[in-house]
Amino acid sequence: MGEGRSREAQTPPVDVVAGVIRDKAGRILLARRTEGRDLAGLWEFPGGKREPGESPEAALARELHEELGIDIDCGAPLIAVPQRYPHKRLRLDVRMVGAWRGTVKGLDGQALAWAPPHTLASYQMPPADIPVVAALLQPDRYLVTPAPDGSDAAWLESLERALDAGIRRVQLRAPHCASARWTQLVEAAVDACRRHGAEVLVNGDIALAQALRIGVHLRAAQLMQLDVRPLAEGMRVGASCHTLDELRRAESLGCDFAVVGPVADTLTHPDATPLGWTGFAALREEVALPMYAIGGMGAQDIDVARAHGAQGIAAIRGLWPT
Repeated sequence: MGEGRSREAQTPPVDVVAGVIRDKAGRILLARRTEGRDLAGLWEFPGGKREPGESPEAALARELHEELGIDIDCGAPLIAVPQRYPHKRLRLDVRMVGAWRGTVKGLDGQALAWAPPHTLASYQMPPADIPVVAALLQPDRYLVTPAPDGSDAAWLESLERALDAGIRRVQLRAPHCASARWTQLVEAAVDACRRHGAEVLVNGDIALAQALRIGVHLRAAQLMQLDVRPLAEGMRVGASCHTLDELRRAESLGCDFAVVGPVADTLTHPDATPLGWTGFAALREEVALPMYAIGGMGAQDIDVARAHGAQGIAAIRGLWPT
């Protein structure tokens, strides 16, 4: 890293607030950045810079009144995304808008769009806003299955219990399981996930993913050997990443999300040095890819994960019923 980049890394990020504003039809408001600004022409969640000494809630209320002419009730935090741009660093703190009053207008001359949620990903956005779309639309928990050490029926029963508890994204992973047995288990697991409306990916096996029309989760070493996205658009591709080079490869391949860690100590990788939340956030700000935190994580860590820019948490023990 050059001296200029080192100084930039030490520069405090600019605090920016943004709001998720819905109309009665459930559409979400986007604003287009005007000419003469950085990233002109891209669509973003409306908001602006937080002034020194100003709370995020007060800053968002002020910005939306000045930019849109509305008064709001600021709701719960959604995600806070650290992001590096060529000449600045920022932290985008996104809040749900509980209620708003007035008539929405582009008072700064900005174009506005009311977007149905399923269309959000089709809008070209700044890098910091892309993880916000994932946080709105995709699961905040990513279950990674343990190996089926006991009976197949018990393993499938535990998966059903996880799905009944609300898990909606699953990675089927079973190192050292015999191939024929694993293929049968995957087929049964895919059926269970589909019955519950859950998204399912298989670890590493691109051919099996293609055959079953499911997603694939790429191992880190496997990721670095690929030059093109292994599945067609519409079939989910995730990737395990531990370094910035791996994250950049995942982003360049068009992966849909990455799993990054370990954030904390974990029995699965006892010799690995944990990133900590500071290390996780440092990787987060270098790419626009939605990211899950893994390593010692459980559902109780979702809020802190979101506060550091994560989509949510991925886990085996923390999400698998015992």
